[in-house]
Amino acid sequence: MELSEHIKTANVEDVTLRRPFHPALRGTLCVTSHHLLFSDRKDEASWQLLILLKNIDAIEKRAMGSSGTITIKCKDLLVLQLEIPGMEECLNIASSIEALSSLESVTEMYPFFYRPSHLTLNGPWGLSSTEQYYKQTERLWDRWRVSTVNSDYSVCPSYPSAVIVPREVDDDKLIRSARFRQGGRFPVLSYCHHRNGMVIMRSSQPLTGANKKRCKEDELLLQAVIDGSELGYIIDLRSAQQAQQARMTGGGFESKSFYSHWKRIHRHHERGKIVQESLIKLVEACSDPSHSVDRWLSKLENSKWLSHVHSALSTAGLVVECVERDGHSVLVHGSEGTDNTLLVSSLAQLILDPASRTVTGFLCLLEREWIQAGHPFQQRCAHSAYSHARLKQECPIFLLLLDCVWQVWRQFPLALEFSEALLLRLAQEVYASNYGTFLCNSEQERCAAGVKENTHCLFQSLLRPDIEEQYLNPLYEPTDLAIWPSVHPQSLQLWTGLFLRWTEYAQNMEEAREEVWSIVKEHHEQAGPDRTNNTLSTHCDTLTPFENLMDELTIL
Repeated sequence: MELSEHIKTANVEDVTLRRPFHPALRGTLCVTSHHLLFSDRKDEASWQLLILLKNIDAIEKRAMGSSGTITIKCKDLLVLQLEIPGMEECLNIASSIEALSSLESVTEMYPFFYRPSHLTLNGPWGLSSTEQYYKQTERLWDRWRVSTVNSDYSVCPSYPSAVIVPREVDDDKLIRSARFRQGGRFPVLSYCHHRNGMVIMRSSQPLTGANKKRCKEDELLLQAVIDGSELGYIIDLRSAQQAQQARMTGGGFESKSFYSHWKRIHRHHERGKIVQESLIKLVEACSDPSHSVDRWLSKLENSKWLSHVHSALSTAGLVVECVERDGHSVLVHGSEGTDNTLLVSSLAQLILDPASRTVTGFLCLLEREWIQAGHPFQQRCAHSAYSHARLKQECPIFLLLLDCVWQVWRQFPLALEFSEALLLRLAQEVYASNYGTFLCNSEQERCAAGVKENTHCLFQSLLRPDIEEQYLNPLYEPTDLAIWPSVHPQSLQLWTGLFLRWTEYAQNMEEAREEVWSIVKEHHEQAGPDRTNNTLSTHCDTLTPFENLMDELTIL
């Protein structure tokens, strides 16, 4: 079926648009295969609003006499209202939007049609590869190697074609280990610490089952990680009770008897439907201005969203403590190893690795730990907080990651090269994008769909000099030290820039931030090349008046 066949009414005149902080406008509404276009023409001047249909999470229809009203709720939390003359036209527009906003075929989505003049499909796609990361990390060369055992994706459908594993473990052992891990996600290297050579590994749960099965190849793989004499830590992202219960359905955990040099620590993390419902409750609380302060704070607490932020940062801090302070390698896993596992490993690297705190390094981290590592974006981000559809596999784990990174950025305003603007851009792109970066659920699916050959890469676009400048943090002062975010309740704040983005409060704060940025940039330009470049030890030193002002604005 052609996309145009879903369009029952393409154009409607005299439509009234209502949106936050703007007066109502009357103009023409057009529906195309991928966009909703509202155009207001007055006195030869033209103003247009273009909405990607993929960004629409839910629509609500209401009759008003002979006309109708459509309320559009977007995945980026924007809510619009369209008043359409003629009930038939209103229903046709609504039906077209519903059909075109829920396309399931990847190749029918807009990234396959997006052809800006300043980008070309020729050349490499993405920022880095497993092989490039290995070549850039000299500490890995002696004891680690790049394996292409998964080159045809038959060993693990959700892993990339190349992974980094201990040098002494051959591919046959990897295949046997994969059979012993859920979804074939055998332990692979995620990060090697630049200070002491300790590593962070990630995998899925072992399939020990009720009979306590074992896999000697899996045991040898983990033994090779710690070189036989050291102690390693397994951070299991489930409670001990959940891990025990998993054995009854074929899952399980690493037995102390068979993994004698590994100490297991359980940290419970919610996942799936529970986290999605938490987002829905949070957005509901933030969308209703009629609440009293007490009522609003109560609904915010009941959403438990900040509890998930706390859990993620707390466990990432535990991983960092094992690696940085105690000098031990770590294996992180939950059940599938595609959600909370990636969340914790990514945050740990942000805390540990100064390179991951630059714009390029952070995007490379996301590419390596989320895109290539097989986070199922298409399933997890099918809907946001407004959809009326029954929940399937939606879960805002990537959004939770961005929130956690924002918490770090807020606590350490000098430590990250990028600003909140980059996080907000990513939060929008992951749900609806012109680019192919977040399409599909794995590298295998992206290869089968021809994503790299037929779409543009978001991360490459963001690093164009004229674009990157929009996302730089003018307060940035690099440090080689680990940064330790506080997880005390008073230290964690609601991400107002995202969840209150379309409120008057957020608009005022945005104007204030822009003014502060201009002051800071002017201050830095006046300081010139003589401005000190000394590395800060804790990022808690005395700040300039401008930096103090910026911190106050962030906390408000």
